[in-house]
Amino acid sequence: MTLREWLAAEPFTLSMSSGFFSFFAHAGMLSVLESEDLLPAKVTGSSAGALVGGCWASGCSVEELKSRLFSLTKEDFWDPGLGFGLLKGRKFREIVSDVCKVDKLEQCRVPAAFSAFDLASLDTHVLTVGAIQNVISASCAFPLLFQPVCVDNRYYLDGGIKDRAGLKGVGEQERVFYHHIVSRSPWRRKNSAALTIPSRNNMKSLAINGIPRVGPNDLEQGKAAFKFAREQTRQALDKD
Repeated sequence: MTLREWLAAEPFTLSMSSGFFSFFAHAGMLSVLESEDLLPAKVTGSSAGALVGGCWASGCSVEELKSRLFSLTKEDFWDPGLGFGLLKGRKFREIVSDVCKVDKLEQCRVPAAFSAFDLASLDTHVLTVGAIQNVISASCAFPLLFQPVCVDNRYYLDGGIKDRAGLKGVGEQERVFYHHIVSRSPWRRKNSAALTIPSRNNMKSLAINGIPRVGPNDLEQGKAAFKFAREQTRQALDKD
């Protein structure tokens, strides 16, 4: 069975991993699913995966998201301030609020569940309700870059800290299509468990090697990352 056939056979959950500024690659992959009408019945994810999954689940098309991402500049989200992180994150939350079509996560067109690292328990919490810009920003609050984000009186950092795959929000019986960002982060050990593609029953994974790396100082690489992920996903659909 090809990946295309597997996705079309029954409803599936789309899970997308963290990966710094890999939201361009996630969007490129999702653009193929949208164009092929292979749409998820639920989305989960961490960090960059939560950003793309949340915007899409809210009713934003990938074309709309692509347009905003391609126009993104560092100044759009760069708001340094005093706190436990370089950026206050207010500008980032404004961008998310502007892109998303609903105010609350529970209003999305499909169920959405995003991982965030709870600073009180030092463990992963799965967020399924709340102001959508706060939930997504909490899951995306990369340590030292963004300050912690408050959701329902608890403070959170990046969901990728302990759930890089963003799979904590997936139920045991769900069919899962998992998009794994192949990390080349210098702070991860070569044999880090976070670099390993998780294994679970009834899950298909796509890990694309060679995606152009994007960061706050080289956002122009985002277009190349989107295009590369899109091309590789198209090829992957017809493979088993």
